[in-house]
Amino acid sequence: MFFQSKKCIFAVEIKLIHCCMDRLFSTYGRLLAATNLHFTRYLYEQINWDNKLIVIKGAKGVGKTTMILQHILRTFPDKEKALYVSLDNVWFANHSVLQLAEYHYTHGGTHLFLDEVHKYKGWQQEVKNIYDSYPDMHIVVTGSSMLKLEESLVGDLSRRHRQYTLHGLSFREYLQLEEVAKLPVLTLEELLKNHFTTASEITSKVKVLPYFEKYLERGYYPFYREEGDGFFDRLQQIIDTIVTSEIPSVANIEYDSVYKAKQLMAILAECSPYTLNISSLCKTLQSSRNNVLKLIDLMDKAALMRRLYAASEGMNMLTKPEKILFNNTNLMYALAPQVESGTMRETYLSSQTGVAHQLSMPTQGDLVVDGKWLFEVGGKNKGFSQIKNVENSFVVSDKIDIGHGDKIPLWLFGLLY
Repeated sequence: MFFQSKKCIFAVEIKLIHCCMDRLFSTYGRLLAATNLHFTRYLYEQINWDNKLIVIKGAKGVGKTTMILQHILRTFPDKEKALYVSLDNVWFANHSVLQLAEYHYTHGGTHLFLDEVHKYKGWQQEVKNIYDSYPDMHIVVTGSSMLKLEESLVGDLSRRHRQYTLHGLSFREYLQLEEVAKLPVLTLEELLKNHFTTASEITSKVKVLPYFEKYLERGYYPFYREEGDGFFDRLQQIIDTIVTSEIPSVANIEYDSVYKAKQLMAILAECSPYTLNISSLCKTLQSSRNNVLKLIDLMDKAALMRRLYAASEGMNMLTKPEKILFNNTNLMYALAPQVESGTMRETYLSSQTGVAHQLSMPTQGDLVVDGKWLFEVGGKNKGFSQIKNVENSFVVSDKIDIGHGDKIPLWLFGLLY
């Protein structure tokens, strides 16, 4: 009688899992049906989708989920071989990722796409178990909490996965998404060598500068298309979630530091390019040097800020950066009532070059890329006096369509990814 009872309970559990899985597959099917293939992010072609365990990091709203669903549409004739789920689905209140993997594997599934993994406690251990226990199962993991993912990708799991980071839209991608122009990606070497010809060809067909101004304000995050006038409200919500929830959840910092992080962003938003005076900043925030540097480190990793170090300095949490900028210009427009043009230009140049290159702070000029190229950034009338006689140096000018010689239009750096 006891064994019959256990057998009945097991049968009921299996039936419930089947029923719940139907709902997961229905959600998966609806998301696939709503996905189109007319525009694909730059990272798609760079990912080796054959790897057994892939981790895709990226700030909330940059397009990770859409890219995954596009991959499934393109790759799988039989869509049931793959399964996309978000781990914040209510199904996971009573079931585990291991149960999901077992069901999918025993029903012929070969690929599992797990989104928002940072919202599922202990995801890394279960993913490791799936990796070890199902030799033919391919797993793609994504999450929008950069901090929580970085904290979790340690130990055994770190040796098993291939990691990629999806950044926000480049200006090139923005033009394609707006169906204005479909332009090729340039290497930095190509841009510096051929900028006059490239800019001439593009601007003969497209009036670039009006689109560039729109991009700077609200073009970095793909959700600008769906939000319309609510774009900045959503972006501010994302910022608030990172500062008030994610930073305290991964770092042993005092609660008062949440307020200080907001205060730091307000200071940065209102300043010209912020060459860091750590003593002055500590005094303004009424906080210790280590605590301020730790906050800057966390906000850099969370894709809110960008640190620039002197080329000779090592980069770690307790090394003072020479300058701090916002991660991208949209964050500036979301937080500052008046955007400072110098900061905006440097922020844009750093956001476009920093995806594929190493950035540092020079003794002359504004930005050094890969320790080799020096850039001085300014308006249309910017001259060469500050970088005169420096080898491999260039002036990057805003408000111009086409440059000449060693003077390059700012917008053109948006073609680097």
